[in-house]
Amino acid sequence: MPLTASDVDRFEAARPRLEAIAYRLLGSAGEAEDAVQETFLRWQAADVDRVEVPEAWLTKVLTNLCLNLLTSARARRETYVGQWLPEPLLAGDPMLGPADTAEQRESVSYAVLTLMERLSPSERAVYVLREAFGYPHRDIAEILDITEAASQQIFHRARKHVADGRARAEIDQAAARRIVEEFLAAAASGRIEPLVRLLTEDAVSIGDGGGKVPARAKAFEGAIAVAKFLRGLFRPGEAKRALAGGAPELYASTANGDPAVVAVVNGRVVGVMCLEVTAEGIAACRNQVNPDKLERATALWALADHGKPLATAF
Repeated sequence: MPLTASDVDRFEAARPRLEAIAYRLLGSAGEAEDAVQETFLRWQAADVDRVEVPEAWLTKVLTNLCLNLLTSARARRETYVGQWLPEPLLAGDPMLGPADTAEQRESVSYAVLTLMERLSPSERAVYVLREAFGYPHRDIAEILDITEAASQQIFHRARKHVADGRARAEIDQAAARRIVEEFLAAAASGRIEPLVRLLTEDAVSIGDGGGKVPARAKAFEGAIAVAKFLRGLFRPGEAKRALAGGAPELYASTANGDPAVVAVVNGRVVGVMCLEVTAEGIAACRNQVNPDKLERATALWALADHGKPLATAF
């Protein structure tokens, strides 16, 4: 039976929540959109008049589609060129989803999305549904076809894995800009000492080029190693400008709620460096330069006025 306008409207009302769930589960905006579209096709083929609670039905279908994608993604990432990092979402992106509580903001942070790669698909699903969207364990058990007790056990296990990572600091937009300004000034100084002062002793730097843009396969570890890398990264060079298609303009923004340096060439976002900030300093610099994971950022960037860049790289 064809969907009525009311049935379509019901799905569209749920779409933002479904996209936010799928993004947290998959770490990819493109894959999240595909999963939500497949959920719509399942909705279209269903006898929706017999669906008692549409929200629960849609969430169950979407979550199980994402679980299948996560299982296949693990195999794909074994052959991924270099480090794999999530797709960053810039400030204002609706796919970031709810941000009313500290738990919701934390669940979509770049650091936590990276940590969640350590979780099994079921652990990731339970963690996201419970921590970010507040689903009771009774509902999660129904969605995943497990017992309520199993849902509770999986959640506590997943939460412990994520909590083993460093606690990030809550930062507002103004503070994020100040951090990026100080970071760029230190990186552009040509000396490692100002950068070392901003970094934690065990800071790391990771880049994801996806085999399309040069990025070191192994992370830099330790404040001095990271500072030396950043000093070289921001040092001017013709080869770098040629690779980027020009001299990138650097802006202060936030990505997934964290301070971020956004590099833009002729309106195209060519890099997003997310800074994980703790009470001790910057603990991680995660640099996304894979062009496939920056298309959504470029589209969103074009819709807003960002003022003048803080600096020009290379």
